[in-house]
Amino acid sequence: MYRHAPRLLTRAIGGGVRRSATTRAFSTDLPAAPSEDAAFVEAWRKVAPNIDPPKTPLAFMKPRPPTPSSIPSKLTVNFVLPYQSEISNKEVDMVIVPATTGQMGVLPGHVATIAELKPGLLSVHEGSEVTKYFVSSGFAFVHANSVTDIVAVEAVPVDRIDLSLVQKGLADFTQKLNSATTDLEKAEAQIGVDVHSALNAALSG
Repeated sequence: MYRHAPRLLTRAIGGGVRRSATTRAFSTDLPAAPSEDAAFVEAWRKVAPNIDPPKTPLAFMKPRPPTPSSIPSKLTVNFVLPYQSEISNKEVDMVIVPATTGQMGVLPGHVATIAELKPGLLSVHEGSEVTKYFVSSGFAFVHANSVTDIVAVEAVPVDRIDLSLVQKGLADFTQKLNSATTDLEKAEAQIGVDVHSALNAALSG
């Protein structure tokens, strides 16, 4: 019976989900989503009444933050790595992130956005003070309430990076790329070239 559960659940709630997705307008003023998908739970009870329904993404989502009636004068930034928090609830004027689509500046009142990060320079602007980090990759979550969460795999302040070592690494990986014979060697060398090129540009530009 359980093998047919996905098909039965899809038939029970799939049509309603598709219709609502096409007719519901996108807006940051929509009410927060419920913490439990009632239609899914009801369909699950019909298929497996003796088993608790599995969690859905809605169960792990926090309510949508309220959208302020006026644009705040400051942007609140959280910047975290897997092993530590670099910036926590800091009010700044602007942050510029290295998105895969190009450098993206975020100011207070920015439209809600999710941006994938590429190796590059992340700069935090607070008055005349600018703090710069080199990030390897990650995501930036810009919320409609002028809060931006930045999650990076790795990051380091640019003043801790030695330009001579970066240029040496770029030359080494370029040589490895030119002499690579297998797809794996080419891929590893290309990653090294891309990261060191971005590092070189961040330090010398």
